[in-house]
Amino acid sequence: MTLSRSYWERETDPPLLEATVGDLLRSAVASAPDRTALVAGVAEPAARRRWRYAELLDDAERTARALLARFDPGERVAVWAPNVPEWVVLELAAGLAGLVLVTVNPAFRSGELRYVLDQSRAAGLFYVPEFRGNAMAEVLAEVRGDLPALRESLVLTELAELAATASDAAALPEVDPSSAAQIQYTSGTTGFPKGACLHHRGIVNNAAITAACFEVQEGDVWLNPMPLFHTGGCVLGALGAISTVATHIPVLAFDPGLVLELVETERAAVMGGVPTMLLAMREHPDFATRDLSCLRAVLSGGSTVPAHLVRELERDLGIRFGIVFGQTEASPVISQTLLDDTPEDKAETIGRPHPHQDVKIVDPATGDVVGIDVVGEICSRGYNVMLGYFEMPEATAEAIDAEGWLHTGDLGSMDERGYLTIQGRLKDMLIRGGENIYPRQIEEVLVEHPSVAEAAVVGIPDERWGEEVAAVVRLVPGADPVDGDELHRWVRDRLAPQKAPRVWGFVHSFPLTASGKVQKFVLREKLMADDL
Repeated sequence: MTLSRSYWERETDPPLLEATVGDLLRSAVASAPDRTALVAGVAEPAARRRWRYAELLDDAERTARALLARFDPGERVAVWAPNVPEWVVLELAAGLAGLVLVTVNPAFRSGELRYVLDQSRAAGLFYVPEFRGNAMAEVLAEVRGDLPALRESLVLTELAELAATASDAAALPEVDPSSAAQIQYTSGTTGFPKGACLHHRGIVNNAAITAACFEVQEGDVWLNPMPLFHTGGCVLGALGAISTVATHIPVLAFDPGLVLELVETERAAVMGGVPTMLLAMREHPDFATRDLSCLRAVLSGGSTVPAHLVRELERDLGIRFGIVFGQTEASPVISQTLLDDTPEDKAETIGRPHPHQDVKIVDPATGDVVGIDVVGEICSRGYNVMLGYFEMPEATAEAIDAEGWLHTGDLGSMDERGYLTIQGRLKDMLIRGGENIYPRQIEEVLVEHPSVAEAAVVGIPDERWGEEVAAVVRLVPGADPVDGDELHRWVRDRLAPQKAPRVWGFVHSFPLTASGKVQKFVLREKLMADDL
């Protein structure tokens, strides 16, 4: 197919599944009941509990019956915990019971927790008492009085005790694939989070299609360091593994040394991770000593994947690399590179649209479809689009237009083959002296410098130019030191002069969202306050 404008009409093969989260699990059990389904990805090998698929279904069904003794189908039940295996059991049980799972970042403090539980009107909360210095039981006690809808709070790691109270005679409901399955709160790179309400059909099919494009095989071990409260963890990782009857290992919390050890000892064939995770693994001293020969493919996304990282990982590990692009509101994947795409396509593009999605690039000012290779806003329409933001009709109308198009807020272009290239966020685009400047192009040039590990480019106000180009850089540990003058010359030698940053900041780490995206609004504020 050769396109004449930036509009991709959906492919309809393979057919969509008319299935729920529970249907997906039952199908896997029918296929391979005795295969290992779930392994606790914790540091102590002796504590790595394991579930066969038949055991996982039994636990999920008993938990679902116990939940229905306390909550009605359609009610919201929140989970506030790291990647313990009970998280996955609860996700599956909620799906079987027709409850809506509200996912909460375990790093949240009182104000953030209060907002999510109140805005979602959660009737129940499953939590762990403490994690990584966050005294979660104490935080919950602080806000409990402000949450009139919250009837019950239970410790997630005691889920087996709750399941034991279930009546075997209790019937599970028929769940409609079009009904709400989860509320996922947006990462908040630019401000206040909104609760994206995702449906069963969307997350089940998106997980299955992504896993198929990633060439996951039955029986593979899928190592999942992505947080389960994010779609990358509980949709692509958890449901993607079930869709392929693979073994899913959610890592308790990302630690590069632990991930490298789990790859070796559990013989992981595939794994996912945002670029910051992959960079941390490459920089860890165990990277050179672990036997990683079992690892066949790595899937990344969530933020800009530097071209050099794609090339270096394929070279150093002998793997094939895949990149996904999307957002929570799209369940989450919109486009994906295939493992047998050319190195150039994997390094420079974000692949072609998934089946069953229309994708177009539009002029942000007019809404008109733009020509081939012209930058505009990426829009998607199909089975994957969220139901809306929970109880936020105005915000929903801003995101999804009358024709069902999800306006992603991401800038990109489409070539004549349908391959997309990301240019950054619409809100990140800066206008210097009347000229549009796209930060990603500059970031790609910066990370090619041997001393630069990561870079983020933003615009800051300037009286003369309207906006000035500013860059924040994290240097490679132990690399030769560089300053802003040297990096300015590096960019100026490779791009037009107006694109070379004039303002510089250097950091040891970037402020990140829960899904690993750089919070550019935080960097912009710090640069303007001269606080870097």
